[in-house]
Amino acid sequence: MTTAEQFVRWACRLGPVPGVAGIRLHLADDVLGLWQRTEDAFGEGRQPPFWAFAWPGGQVLARYVLGHAGAVAGRSVLDVGSGSGLVAIAAAKAGAATVTASEVDALAAAAIVLNAQANGVPPPALVGDVLDGDGAGADVVLAGDVCYARPLAARVLPFLERAAARGASVLVGDIGRAFLPRGRFGVLDARDIPVMAELEDSGVKRAMVWAPVPEAPCWVHE
Repeated sequence: MTTAEQFVRWACRLGPVPGVAGIRLHLADDVLGLWQRTEDAFGEGRQPPFWAFAWPGGQVLARYVLGHAGAVAGRSVLDVGSGSGLVAIAAAKAGAATVTASEVDALAAAAIVLNAQANGVPPPALVGDVLDGDGAGADVVLAGDVCYARPLAARVLPFLERAAARGASVLVGDIGRAFLPRGRFGVLDARDIPVMAELEDSGVKRAMVWAPVPEAPCWVHE
């Protein structure tokens, strides 16, 4: 039986992330093909292989963390919806004291470990769904591309609100998707990020790093 680690190695190639210098990931070239191969290997009904692509929100957030190491250096970091582990790896490279990656997909968990090893950093501690809590124990909460669907945003945004309310620093990477309440966040940085047109309908996306506006009473999209 194919293990998750074997599948990641077989289905993806290790290579650079175009928008994030110095980091390599196991990435796929074919979205629909990989999704079908995933179902062939592990059965139908699996969620899409989000872990096999470097999404623009994750790229811009990783770049920001690497360029602003003081945001995470010496601090405990939680990466929500870690996917490939790109943001978690950037945090480790920037000197985070500890890094935890929240991810519910077993294939993503395998990819995170392999990608961390490929970049010479310790694999982050892996946890599952944390969205019913407030990220307790994390000084910094990072979230790249987690507002692409209403049901997920409806859980992520209250989680981020609770994390900020207890004093955590919250940073979100996103291109301004429909379910991100942009009026509740301020932009810290913006970059044009190369992406797969098959995933994003364009070869380049303007991606931003967002931080919550403290006086906003509620961030949940209406």
